Amino acid sequence: MAITGSGSLAISFFVFVISAAFLPKGAAETLTVEGQNLATDNVTVIEGETATISCRVRNNDDSVIQLLNPNRQTIYFKDVRPLKDSRFQLVNFSDNELRVSLSNVSLSDEGRYVCQLYTDPPQEAYADITVLVPPGSPIIESREDVVSEGNETELTCTAIGGKPAAYIRWMKGEEELTGETTVEETYDRMFTVTSRVRFSVTKEDDGMPVDCIIDHPAVKDLLAQRHLEVLYKPEVKIVVTYPEGLTREGDNLDLTCIAEGKPHPHQINWLRVDEDVPPHAVVTGSDLYIENLNKSYNGTYRCVASNAVGEAYVDYILYVHDAPTTIPTPTTNPVNTQDQIGCDSVRVAVREAEGLLHIYHRRRPYTNLSIGNSMTVWNLPRRAPGPSPTSM
Repeated sequence: MAITGSGSLAISFFVFVISAAFLPKGAAETLTVEGQNLATDNVTVIEGETATISCRVRNNDDSVIQLLNPNRQTIYFKDVRPLKDSRFQLVNFSDNELRVSLSNVSLSDEGRYVCQLYTDPPQEAYADITVLVPPGSPIIESREDVVSEGNETELTCTAIGGKPAAYIRWMKGEEELTGETTVEETYDRMFTVTSRVRFSVTKEDDGMPVDCIIDHPAVKDLLAQRHLEVLYKPEVKIVVTYPEGLTREGDNLDLTCIAEGKPHPHQINWLRVDEDVPPHAVVTGSDLYIENLNKSYNGTYRCVASNAVGEAYVDYILYVHDAPTTIPTPTTNPVNTQDQIGCDSVRVAVREAEGLLHIYHRRRPYTNLSIGNSMTVWNLPRRAPGPSPTSM
């Protein structure tokens, strides 16, 4: 029987070769195109979602199509489901396609599925199902809760249970940071990824958000965030409350020291560089007040602020200018604006020493007089005889 079977196979093969040899050129390619071709596609699905497997036949001659699981158990034979797993459901059955869905996919469903076409010999096509498992929410931790400016801090971010392994990125505000990553594969084909990042902080980093961002094909917008808390020494500035312009002899000086830091400065001191503060200067909290300035007060005045991180200072250089030159206003008697003064009773005198114009009425000086629209005074020689000429 074995010999007969072999002989029959040899004869059939010989007939096929002879027939092909006598076909016109290109006929062999036509037979290949018109033959039955079985095809399928690989499927990637997220855990818990639905996968669809499509077994497609081209130029089917009523051959039977069936779908097998990775253990080669029949899921569907034509439109009949021998397998008891009700997660498999028939989506479409025709002469040219068998399409089956698998709902609530789990990691155990991953593997190679077989589309089989009952021909002689049977044809098979393989669909690999890949199951993606999103990692859990990332966990971000800091080596210390609070860090002082200039020191280094370290943050760690962990993504547990993903498949494939997640990729972790770091962002500090708008700046991308480079971390050191380790990947650990667990027994259930899952991965745990840990990333560490180190950097030095400045006072500008206080309150800055640091993001641990997870890149994974099974999930989007997955991140953990932590805000930095940075301690820094005070920032100090001096505000001149009074005077607004130049400081002159006889003026008062009022300075205010403004200091901000984290923690808030616990001490603010005023001093005079290389000299003592004037004895009558008054220091009230952050304010320095000096009255009746004179040039002996010239110098550098310093405001020093300190907190737990350190101290800082700022200087104010005082230069006292000369007092302004002023011409005193003469003391005058009030005048009744209703008085009518005739020109013949007015005497005008110019005192060259004072550079002032004096008007006398009946030997009384007046400064608040209305004398028409104009008045002309001739500059007469000193001690000139005769009455003083006036034009009104």
